[in-house]
Amino acid sequence: MTTTPYERPLWNPQRPSPMPFHRYRPFDERVDVPVTGRSWPSGRLRQAPLWVPVDLRDGNQALAEPMDTPRKRRFFDLLVATGFKEIEVGYPSASRTDFDFVRHLATSGAVPDDVTPVVFTPARLDLIDRTFDAIAGLPRAVVHLYVATSPVWRDVVLGRGRDELRRTVREAAEHMARRADPAAYVRFQFSPETFNLTEPDFVLELCDGLTELWDASPDRPVTHNLPATVEIATPNVYADQIEYMHRHLARRDSVILSVHPHNDRGTGVACAELAVLAGAQRVEGCLFGNGERTGNVDLVTLALNLYAQGVDPMVDLSDIDTVRDTVEHCNRLPVHVRHPYAGELVYTAFSGTHQDAISKGLARHARAAAEAGVPEGEAPWAVPYLPIDPADVGRSYEAVIRVNSQSGKGGVAYLLRTHAGYDLPPRMRPEFARLVQEATDDSGREATGKELHELFRTTYLDDGGDGAVRLAAWSAHPDPSGGHRFVCTLETGDRTTDHEGTGEDTLTAFVDALAGAGFAVEVLETSVHPVDGGCVAYAKCRVGGRTLWGAGEGRSAPAATVRAVLSAVNRAAVR
Repeated sequence: MTTTPYERPLWNPQRPSPMPFHRYRPFDERVDVPVTGRSWPSGRLRQAPLWVPVDLRDGNQALAEPMDTPRKRRFFDLLVATGFKEIEVGYPSASRTDFDFVRHLATSGAVPDDVTPVVFTPARLDLIDRTFDAIAGLPRAVVHLYVATSPVWRDVVLGRGRDELRRTVREAAEHMARRADPAAYVRFQFSPETFNLTEPDFVLELCDGLTELWDASPDRPVTHNLPATVEIATPNVYADQIEYMHRHLARRDSVILSVHPHNDRGTGVACAELAVLAGAQRVEGCLFGNGERTGNVDLVTLALNLYAQGVDPMVDLSDIDTVRDTVEHCNRLPVHVRHPYAGELVYTAFSGTHQDAISKGLARHARAAAEAGVPEGEAPWAVPYLPIDPADVGRSYEAVIRVNSQSGKGGVAYLLRTHAGYDLPPRMRPEFARLVQEATDDSGREATGKELHELFRTTYLDDGGDGAVRLAAWSAHPDPSGGHRFVCTLETGDRTTDHEGTGEDTLTAFVDALAGAGFAVEVLETSVHPVDGGCVAYAKCRVGGRTLWGAGEGRSAPAATVRAVLSAVNRAAVR
């Protein structure tokens, strides 16, 4: 069905907005995308690209309070420990702080032999000189040249046409080649800033010219970095632009094709992933997506997206909380609680249906690991709602399920089991879940595992010993007929009375004794399991025409079951 923006089907009652959308042009009126016969849609992500964090340069420029040298050093050490091998460390010509930090790295021995620092410079000869002065003494480095290339930036910002910009780039690149220390392994990088808004033929001309000028080779390749400086289109368009460059770049085996997606449309991660499918080999971004405006692409999300597909991310994020805490300290910016993989609540379920599915999934995972004879941490992962095992990134299972008024029986039972060791029978869980929901509805906040334990104890366990009917003393013995005899002293209010009953086991004998005391009880279901050196029992009983559950603890299963029945009797007395 074809419709215009103002001709909607009956099921869509939306109406035109008052916003002046006519002021903006679609991407296809702003840039040509000449790719045909695209191959990236059928590609698969099978290996990690080279990750290049730009937190110390691009992310640092986006901070209200830029990092000083100690914070930069702490961040650099985190990046090294995480496994990044090419790290953009600063913009030495932009500030004294950046220059001093690069000198600190060059003179302190802080850079491991397998890590290559990257430094950033505009296409000005004096600033290029300042940049090379900063890296003097480093045995290896990448010097990153940039210039804005799109028509709007050429006209509005630079005031230069294509010919003049071409001369500017060539002059800067020649000067870089002259300044490079022949004793060091210095490679070059070029970024046509605003690549995604630039004519493809012009970008290709600039890149190929620099590949030739710098005499790139497979053992000393040039990096051509193609930024989506301001996102303007859906991610598939960026992928088409990258594939065009991938197909047409000269000396392709001597070029590292890199991308630098921003997040203005909120699709930075998708742009990066599709760009890799389209031929990109290197991705620049920031940890947790810091950067100007809506940020740079988030390398943590990209890496763990691969991990969740069974691909080695080539960086170690097994302690995600330490990574997050360090970045928050250095950036003085919080990571959102719903941030993918790293947010405080991303492995947490409050919804009852989610909790039930996760609880069942974790139980099945544990059984499958045991049956396969492997540790749970090595067994294949297939748990509903959790794309990866939280333990793989250093998270405990304690925070996976949290209970509030939206929660259900599965989540309540899971927390009670993990925090207190009480494994409620499935048919008991709805009753206790209703009690929890009433409590959280009244308080308006979530209930902790400790609070659930306390609610369970006061509702069930205390009623087995401190309720209207108290079992002051009791004993049970086999009788000669093969049954059991139960003798007890009951306290009800101010009265103390002795009773006895008989039955085929301790529990039925106790029920008989209760009947003699005037309490008609029918036990419908019982369940027992060990806990804390003893047992806990659950009993579903019909007491005076009402059906409800009780629970009790004891040193033995019969003792715990007796207390569970007494709990149900007492709960019936107060309802």
